[in-house]
Amino acid sequence: MKLAVVSCSLDPDSRSRVLARRAHELLKGRGADSDWIDLAEIPLPLCDGGACYSDANVRLVSERLRAARGILLASPIYNFDVSSAAKNLVELTGKAVWTDTVVGFLCAAGGQGSYMSVMALANSLMLDFRTVIVPRFVYATSRDFEGDEIVSEAVRDRIEQLSGDLIRFTTGLFGQT
Repeated sequence: MKLAVVSCSLDPDSRSRVLARRAHELLKGRGADSDWIDLAEIPLPLCDGGACYSDANVRLVSERLRAARGILLASPIYNFDVSSAAKNLVELTGKAVWTDTVVGFLCAAGGQGSYMSVMALANSLMLDFRTVIVPRFVYATSRDFEGDEIVSEAVRDRIEQLSGDLIRFTTGLFGQT
């Protein structure tokens, strides 16, 4: 079964990318066919509702995501919301990618107060596309990291649980492919 991990941060020193890399490694270690997509490496245009959909990178990312039955979105939290790059990705790729897909979230934020920040995007995905949301999010703050290393055992455990849940939910809904 094809899965994907998407880093939705454009910051070269992103902590959410560190979470995403760890999840990707865990999925691969469990034998999953996991695609790594980093939006910092594949520049996407802003969604304008028109010409953006014919952009070569939009077509490339859409194609790679359409192949996945389960997706982990890793995003920084800015101003109590996921990054604009994450929202832009959903707008650019639409129902062909997100309909009947299993999605989990990995988030990095400055403090504890934004824990529920992914809910607006999760609700939108569920209502607009019937996306199945894994009800376990990974939420980490700056104190969970030293540089690009995850020092919190609890966060490492949650990434492992989320990765396992993505496989379990995707397999349960779609079977082995």
